[in-house]
Amino acid sequence: MKLLYGTGNPAKFDAMKNRLEHLEIELISLNDLKAEGRVIPNVPEDGNTPLENARQKALAYYEAFHMPVFSCDSGLYFDQVPSHVQPGVHVRNVNGVCLSDDEMVAYYTGLVRQYGTLTARYKNAICFVPDETHLYEAMEPSMESSVFFLTDAPHSAVREKGFPLDSISIDQKTGQYFYDLPDSAFEQIVALDGFLVFFQNVLKGRSLC
Repeated sequence: MKLLYGTGNPAKFDAMKNRLEHLEIELISLNDLKAEGRVIPNVPEDGNTPLENARQKALAYYEAFHMPVFSCDSGLYFDQVPSHVQPGVHVRNVNGVCLSDDEMVAYYTGLVRQYGTLTARYKNAICFVPDETHLYEAMEPSMESSVFFLTDAPHSAVREKGFPLDSISIDQKTGQYFYDLPDSAFEQIVALDGFLVFFQNVLKGRSLC
């Protein structure tokens, strides 16, 4: 089955593709469709939760391309900071401005300097639309990342495009930057196993061939 992952972020696509590689699917991205000359719709993503945004994107991409599609969204949440500081689903958008990777690192390291080391977690959601009459979605605790820390000292050597905050994210257990963790440990932190279980459960319940 050819399955569209509704993202244009190469880093997110590669991470998901690696985690789902043992399933009987051919995963493609919005960039693949764009390379074919397809017009990618602009989805507003103005929901209040990761699940609302994931649903908006999946439904919009299914309507545009009429092929099985899933979209994900996440929100970043900190412990013990004022509510107006909580990024939630607006991780990249601050005060109505969409930040570049560099601007994100500058903004969040500034928060660390203001509030001290930030204890953080990502809450993730997924929506899968296989056809016109079915929709599967989840925002489960198993999809939440492990707790980690944000630091104001960016990684000295690595910055992966599309994942700028990983350069200031520290694993709580090992004290290592996300970029320095082995792949297996990083997948556990970002909860990709939760997405794998989601698809395994959906595939058990229906034939998608």
